[in-house]
This record gives sequence, structure tokens and C-alpha cells, in this order.
Amino acid sequence: MSIVTKANLLRCLLAICLLLVLNFLWSSTTDGATSLSKLSIRRVHKYAHIHNKNGSDSEGSAESGQRLPAAPLALSKEHELQFSRSSNLTTVIALANITSIPQDLTHAHSHIYAASSSTHKPLPNQNCTDPDPRNGGPVTPNITLESMDIIEAELGPLLQAGGAYQPTDCQAQYHVAIVVPFRDRYAHLSIFLRNMHPFLMTQRIAYRIFIIEQTNGKPFNRAAMMNIGYLEALKLYQWDCFIFHDVDLIPLDTRNLYNCPRQPRHMSVAIDKWNFKLPYRTIFGGVSAMTRQQFQAVNGFSNSFFGWGGEDDDMSNRLKHANLFISRYPLNIARYMMLKHQKEKANPKRYENLQNGMSKIESDGINSIKYEIYSIKEFPTFTWYLAELKNSERKS
Repeated sequence: MSIVTKANLLRCLLAICLLLVLNFLWSSTTDGATSLSKLSIRRVHKYAHIHNKNGSDSEGSAESGQRLPAAPLALSKEHELQFSRSSNLTTVIALANITSIPQDLTHAHSHIYAASSSTHKPLPNQNCTDPDPRNGGPVTPNITLESMDIIEAELGPLLQAGGAYQPTDCQAQYHVAIVVPFRDRYAHLSIFLRNMHPFLMTQRIAYRIFIIEQTNGKPFNRAAMMNIGYLEALKLYQWDCFIFHDVDLIPLDTRNLYNCPRQPRHMSVAIDKWNFKLPYRTIFGGVSAMTRQQFQAVNGFSNSFFGWGGEDDDMSNRLKHANLFISRYPLNIARYMMLKHQKEKANPKRYENLQNGMSKIESDGINSIKYEIYSIKEFPTFTWYLAELKNSERKS
């Protein structure tokens, strides 16, 4: 008589499934979260620096009955701060208006640039000057993939919580928000942070890195994430200028200054993927710098570009419409390495949106964006926002 029966086989399969489930739950609870992605950070690090305006952690209200998206960099529940519709920590649905942007937050939020030591020393009276170009030049990036806790160990002692920094030997003339639109590029993020912070520290500027991640559900809208980053960063500080930075681009020359431009500056002029040549004269994508006034003058980026392509060319048109021109450093200075990645799906409506973009400048931008912030976290090397875009894809 055979002992292998259908009933025994079924019990065996159920036991295997139960073991797999228990193993998954155990790994989730011991690490504080599930893994990030197959190509992502190998080891999950539990961060303790969490942005909380009320001084106590919150896990989001259960009364709303809505399941919130999971955090991108896995945290234990006691370290999560998630916003629900009933939360009083932030405005959940943000209807941006240019006239509502805070005009003076310098004194209210100057503490984010406080010295990192326990006994704060007064800042020097002299202003910082731009680095001497004779002391700068080409650099070789470190593109070795490391876990986030290693990156924090290297850079955390040099930074304020949230990835903020200011020079200690002089007063920075430029206060710069680095805004990075983001989705599913964790390996790139690790390399980006490891290279950008040492690079920016040589620039003699005060800066903070903002990672703006779009939730799943809609095609990635890079421009809208940059609009959100602009608006949310202004709630913390009245930044002089903003540098909108793709996470897969690493600068290769320290003479490429990340300061505030007189005219909008296209930073990533020469990229290795394009043989260090400018693809076309009006390009404004990759890395770009604008002052707060310039960004307001063009109503920010269009929110209509879902999927890859078009939003940077639309911004180029907006700049021309506002009588602004694109400035650039020479090709031998504004050089970047592009990290390898799979090609994104192109936006099928990008040319149609571009054609109709000029007629929508005043109605499509930072004054019309609708979004919901699910979570804000101050990691040691960056400030992270999880945002859901509420604007619908328009039929032009």
C-alpha cells in the first residue's frame, strides 16, 4: 500500500506554504521591513532621525480607512510617520498658489543649519566665496553600490538630519535646495548620495537634499514631483535657488558650481552617454538650476507630462516666454556620468502636450498642482517625501 496519497500530498504542500509565510513574516519583523528591490540596497538600515513637527511619532489614523503606501526605505513601524486625511501635521491636499508661498522663513527655520556639535559655536562673520577654479577640476565618482547604513556612517557625522549642510568657516551666500524626483531607483540613490554630498561640501554653499518619491498607480510624472519638491521645501526654508537633479546623473568636475544662477542654468551639459556633447541647443533636462523668482515667473513645470520625455522642453519654452535664457558652463566643466538603467517608457502625448504647452503656462504648474503627502522622513543624508499626484492626465 502506497503512503503517498492525495491527502498526504496536500498536507505536504500546505506545510511548505506555511513555512514560506512564516519565513517571510520573520524576515520582515527582524529587519524592520521587507527588502527594497532585487537591484537595490543589500542591507536595510533602521533610521532614527524622523521628521515630526509635534515631537512624537504617529502611524497614521485608522479612522480614514485607507491603506497608505509602504515606505520606500524600509523602517520599523515605531520609526514611521505617515499622514492621514485627519492628521493635523500637514496639509494633505495641497492646492498650490504662487501668492501663498512664504515670504520670509529665514529666522523661523534657521535652526536647520545649526552646527552639528552639541555645543553650537557662532558662525563666522565673513561670507563664503565661490571656490577657486584653480583648485578644482575633474573627479572620479565612486559608483560602488553600498548599503544605506554604510553611506550614513561615512556622511552622517558631517551632516544635519535630513541631509542638510553648511560651511563651518564662513557664512554661505547661497542656500540651495537639491530636489530629486524619484521612483524605484534605490541603487542609484545610494550612489548618488555617496558622491553628491562630498561634491557639494566643496561648493561652500548651504544645501539640503530632498527626495520626492511618487506613489505607484500612475505613470511617473517627473515634472510634478519637482513642483512638489519646490513647494514642500519652501515650507522649511526660503531657499535662494533650486537645483532639480536626476538621481542617475553624477557630476565629474568640481568647477561645476551648484550656486544660484543669474539666468536659469542647464547644469548637465555634457553627459558621457551622449559622448559629452550637447544634444540640442534648447535642452534643459537632467540637472537644472533656477532661483526662486525665476521658478515662480514661469509657474514651475507643467503637470501634464506623464511618462518619459517632454517636460524639460516645455520648461525651455516657458523660460523663453518669460524672457529668460538658458545659461551653461563650458563642455569641459559641466560633465556628468549617467548611471546605467533600463530605458523608460516614453510619454505618447509628449509632442501633443508640447504643442499646446504655451497656452497652459498660466493654468498648469505650481498654481494648479494637487497632491497628497503620505509621509515625510528626515534620513541622515536626505529628506524624503512620499507624494501622490492628484492631477489627472489631460486630454489636450
